[in-house]
Amino acid sequence: MNVEAVRWDEGGLIPAVIQDARTREVLMVAYMNAESLQQTQSLGQTVFWSRSRGELWHKGATSGNIQKVVEIRVDCDADTLLILVEPAGPACHTGAVSCFYRTLEDSHG
Repeated sequence: MNVEAVRWDEGGLIPAVIQDARTREVLMVAYMNAESLQQTQSLGQTVFWSRSRGELWHKGATSGNIQKVVEIRVDCDADTLLILVEPAGPACHTGAVSCFYRTLEDSHG
């Protein structure tokens, strides 16, 4: 599948699920636009679009916790990416390996 087939949302973004290629642990979810996806492909490291800052964000550029891209997959609807990476350190800004380190309490009692 080629990049032209990717289905961007109304804001020109696509969610990207980042997964450790070795352990298969989901590390984080971020958004990409066409430019960040192109940079990710050319650099071989993840680059995202920061919705809060309105700018490109090269993961690990300041922390050193880069994510080397192993493979980029597209879901069946072509509206979500799965990016398998080799992380150089924690994915979460809190220092946790994964951003998904908390459990939502069961509200059913």
